[in-house]
Amino acid sequence: MLSRLPKTLSFANTISRNLTSTQVLSIHTERDRFRSPILKSKNASFASYGGRHTVTAIPGDGIGPEMLEIVKRIFNFCQVPVDFEDCQLTSNPNTTETELENAIVSIKRNGVGLKGSMDTDYRNPLSKSINLELRRRLDLYANVVHCVSVPTIPSRHSGVNVVVVRENTEGEYSGHEHEAVPGVVESLKICTRVKLERICRFAFEYALIHGRKKVTAVHKANIQKVSDGLFLSICTEMAKAEYPQIEFEAMIVDNASMQLVSNPSQFDIMVMPNLYGNILCNIACGIVGGPGLVSGMNIGHKYAVFESGTRNTGMDLIGKNKANPTAFIRAGVDMIRYIGLHAHANIISDALYDTLCIKTLHTEDIGGTTTTSQFVDVLLEKCLEAKENYRDARN
Repeated sequence: MLSRLPKTLSFANTISRNLTSTQVLSIHTERDRFRSPILKSKNASFASYGGRHTVTAIPGDGIGPEMLEIVKRIFNFCQVPVDFEDCQLTSNPNTTETELENAIVSIKRNGVGLKGSMDTDYRNPLSKSINLELRRRLDLYANVVHCVSVPTIPSRHSGVNVVVVRENTEGEYSGHEHEAVPGVVESLKICTRVKLERICRFAFEYALIHGRKKVTAVHKANIQKVSDGLFLSICTEMAKAEYPQIEFEAMIVDNASMQLVSNPSQFDIMVMPNLYGNILCNIACGIVGGPGLVSGMNIGHKYAVFESGTRNTGMDLIGKNKANPTAFIRAGVDMIRYIGLHAHANIISDALYDTLCIKTLHTEDIGGTTTTSQFVDVLLEKCLEAKENYRDARN
């Protein structure tokens, strides 16, 4: 199939120069919903040389290296002006502090990274979570997961379009726990006003920028009255004093979990502390079809790292040509949109959406039999069609 395709799409750079973001965003309603949001911190800066952007690439564990190669292939085909600086960082217990530090330095230099998921050895209490270390040291305080339905993908609910905003650096993930005496473990949930205000403001500002109508604060303040009570009071006060135009509600996390499963359309943006966010992100991804479909953005004031939404490593899929590459492709799209390559992002996103809309091209995880390579081959053909759509939009 690929023999009929040109090696690259030279039109993309021309489109970037001549097509405004307003024109790009008015092509197709369903496609628009599928597209990733435009997120960029005003303090962010990117490594750019001769019009090309350098980004950090961390393959990670499981199918991560395979998915990264697919993204590189798509970017090369679409002539996305991005060069990858590869950092070999995995959850292997032999991974050194030097390797971790090299990856962090690379992301700080480039401003952005694309990362495969990494496991954590939960059986070893001394084992570090590489994911957590990256989020902490780079202060990637907001994890944003946009879950949107695709009509052809089997799901109990249709029309889902919910954004989960998770505090990413403290709470139950502070990493401070110890065995006080044999058989008695203390685990500290660290919550600070500064970081809780920061994540709440992020959610409200996101709503303003993207025309979202409602923010739901998810909490357990009925039991954790001091920690979650602080989070709830900050959200409530901020909504009333600074964002009266946005509808605000608060919901206890156990009820929110049930409501998300039974009636997801009631939610727009959901903001919450760290642990609840981890759980509800996975629920939301499951509602729209599973872990192979949704990307996740980790945003800080200066840096950003993009990955799959559920951080599933897919260890059982290594080398089988069965993995759904959608989540990682969308992570790549999120990344290039973040650095301002909106035309390239829209071309790939629209092509991906159109490919997913063909039921006979579904991979095994969403009820089909298509292989990874077959899916990608058709996706590249759809990129050619997307080119023509944008050419028509220009004329």
